[in-house]
Amino acid sequence: MIVRVARRAAQSNAKSVVVAADHPEIVAACAAHGIAAILTSADHASGSDRLAEASVSLGLDDAAIIVNVQGDEPMLAPALIDDVAALLARRNDCVMSTAAHPIADPADFDNANIVKVVLDASQRALYFSRAPIPWPRDERSRGELGTVAAAPLRHVGLYAYRAGFLRRFPTLARCPLEEIEQLEQLRVLWHGERIAVHVSDTDPGLGIDTPEDLARARELFALHGGVGFA
Repeated sequence: MIVRVARRAAQSNAKSVVVAADHPEIVAACAAHGIAAILTSADHASGSDRLAEASVSLGLDDAAIIVNVQGDEPMLAPALIDDVAALLARRNDCVMSTAAHPIADPADFDNANIVKVVLDASQRALYFSRAPIPWPRDERSRGELGTVAAAPLRHVGLYAYRAGFLRRFPTLARCPLEEIEQLEQLRVLWHGERIAVHVSDTDPGLGIDTPEDLARARELFALHGGVGFA
């Protein structure tokens, strides 16, 4: 899966793609497929903490934009990586950017493995949650998610940061909301920083959060022979 994700990322406009790994076996698997990888500590609380260490090792300039593509998104569109990076470059009012897309299936809205996000009028994140937000008090009983004025959004697990902020991220104290939801981006909001959100009309594809998701992904890869995914 890591190899597939790295190859997808390499199809974006990124100047380089590097895997930040917490185990030598991952580094070895990347090396066997010609993918750059660095070994980081196994003790990081989140992927952002891990990338902060990697950014120091890579000696990146404070203004450099880094996109964190998580290793469980083998179907992520390379164009979405570019969109998130471009958004952060435009938004000097935000220290991070990320992505989301509308939820149409009530089962996804109820699924705690699918993170939801709500936005303000400037397309900045107000909150991320595993709970179904915003709660459509009236429409939900009819299953009409698309009719809600603030349509529910699934958060897509990739982030862009400027390297300077990314290196500051581990110095921010973990917050109670992050501990409860197990969502690292809540640490950023807790400390008063802002996250811009790119809303995509296109479903980014299946993320792998459970063994059932992995089985579905394998079926899709087998069905399509990896075409459009690899």
